[in-house]
Amino acid sequence: MAQNVLAVYPGTFDPITLGHEDVVRRATQLFERVIVAVAAGHHKKTLFTLEERIDMVREAVKNYPQVQVEAFSGLLRDFVVERGGKAMVRGLRAVTDFDYEFQLAGMNRSLMPQVETVFLTPSDKYQFISSTFVREIAVLGGEVTKFVSPSVEQRLAEKVRTLTPP
Repeated sequence: MAQNVLAVYPGTFDPITLGHEDVVRRATQLFERVIVAVAAGHHKKTLFTLEERIDMVREAVKNYPQVQVEAFSGLLRDFVVERGGKAMVRGLRAVTDFDYEFQLAGMNRSLMPQVETVFLTPSDKYQFISSTFVREIAVLGGEVTKFVSPSVEQRLAEKVRTLTPP
């Protein structure tokens, strides 16, 4: 484990999936401290509010004392540098993620050369999961048990009920 190294794992987490949780678990094996940075999502229309997403992430990582959950808006660079981050964790599911993530890592290196981007892949059973698919399946009345924790599944069901006219 890297001593005294703070890693930041940024994302929208709308909602947090078992794949995200697996990446957090892997990051805790590599870094002494991890901040899961929940993006305000100004560039995306989110299903859950920022507060709801933070609550779900906190619930998901509660068994990892070295993990903090914080919201951020604006440039990720500012958030990472202000907290003294030395690594940024990014999850890669498939080769289709790589092109975008590689470009993003290059841009981040240009903005913060002192911070390394670390790509982690989730377990095979989670590699196909995306928050977008989970939201779509839930909204269309499908089963999401295999993709999210029970608490997130419950919140998804509650949210879908509020979207569905009586």
